[in-house]
Order: sequence, then structure tokens, then C-alpha cells
Amino acid sequence: MRAGCESNNSVRTRLIPGRARPILEVMEEQPDFLEGQVLVAMPGMGDPRFARSVVFICSHSAEGAMGLIINKPAQELDFSDLLDQLQIPVASERTNPPVYFGGPVEHGRGFVLHTADYSCEGATLEVEGGFGMTATLDILRDMARGEGPRGALLALGYAGWAPGQLETEFQAHGWLACDADEALIFDTAPEARWATALERIGIDPRLLSTEGGNA
Repeated sequence: MRAGCESNNSVRTRLIPGRARPILEVMEEQPDFLEGQVLVAMPGMGDPRFARSVVFICSHSAEGAMGLIINKPAQELDFSDLLDQLQIPVASERTNPPVYFGGPVEHGRGFVLHTADYSCEGATLEVEGGFGMTATLDILRDMARGEGPRGALLALGYAGWAPGQLETEFQAHGWLACDADEALIFDTAPEARWATALERIGIDPRLLSTEGGNA
């Protein structure tokens, strides 16, 4: 039962023995639309704001894409501080989800990425793979009462792509895609998510390089 209110650099890499594949082979297998997947920034990423980022894609279609960076904790701000600013009383000592820099768009807006056991009618975006994304105060109030989702993280701001922009960045070797699950999104330490996602694809992150040449 659900709770709630109803630059184009080529990449050189050496791979993990036993289960590794050439990186170009991995790139050729990337899906057309990436909702419910995570993007892993490659050394060829030309935008420094996304260096070594892991981005959960909440929506992706021919009209563009929207996602949340999930491995860059917000500086000097935690969930209890945010609740104080919003004057939301805290009734559950157990509730203190991490707060992240979600992306360069709308820094003042909060988005909660959470497990699918919580839904708020008309406000929760259901995401492929058993996730939800809610961007209202209702979920913060429920979380403060201990009635929120089983797993959650809060992102301030988001990452957005115009039609065709994300696909162009893939062609420029800026990203790889990785399947998402609760263990990666909610249980893995944020500083380990980039390396963990790459290892799941079969790439040893220690050996990635932006030097010239192909894998």
C-alpha cells in the first residue's frame, strides 16, 4: 500500500577483468530514452558543472529531458535546516534525508526523489523502475511526521535538456547510462556513486582518461 496524500574528447579506458567490454560497445547499447536510468558523466563532459556527476533521469522524451544530480551534497544545508526555514515542525527524529545540489536550474526549488511506496495525487511523477518524484510541500510535511516514503533524497534545483540536447551530449562521449535501483540511489554513499555506477557498466573508473585515442 502506498503512503502519502494520494568537449568531444575520445575516451581511453582499461576495463575490469572478467566482465568488461570495450567502451564503444557499451555506448552503442545505450537506450533511446533514459527515464528511470542514471547518467554517469565521462571525462569528455565539456560542462564543469557536471564533472563526475551522477544524474537520475526523471523524464525523457522527444521534447527533452529532466533529471537530478544525486552525488553532490548541498553545502551547509541539511533537511532539518530546510524544515526550519519552511516552518515545518518535526515530529520524527528518524527523518533526516540527504540534501543535494540537483542541478543548475531553479536552485530555489526542491524536488524529492523517492521510492514508489509514496504518492501524492496530482503531484507525484511516477518514474520507470519503481521511483517517484514529488515537488510539493506536502511530501516534506509527511516526511517530517515520519509518514513519508521508505527511501528519499531531496535535491535543490534540477538539470534540464532541450530536445535533442542530451542525445548530442551522448554522441560527444559526455555520458553513459546505467540502470538505477534503490541500492545505488539511496544506500550507496554519494562520494561512491560515480565509481559504483561505472563499475556496474563494466568500466574501471580508476583507469578512465581523456587522453587521445580510442578504447
